[in-house]
Amino acid sequence: MRITVYDVLEFLASGMSEEEILSDFPDLTTEDIRACLAFAADRERRLVSSPPE
Repeated sequence: MRITVYDVLEFLASGMSEEEILSDFPDLTTEDIRACLAFAADRERRLVSSPPE
């Protein structure tokens, strides 16, 4: 089963704890969840710092 970054972020935003996510999706690791957060932070930084075309 593949879980998208979007899905993980939605789970966190809806109030699920990291432990709940890991319990529901045993193939995920704490590092995977942190990688999702890092990806989102990097994407946000790029969107904010990119000048409009």
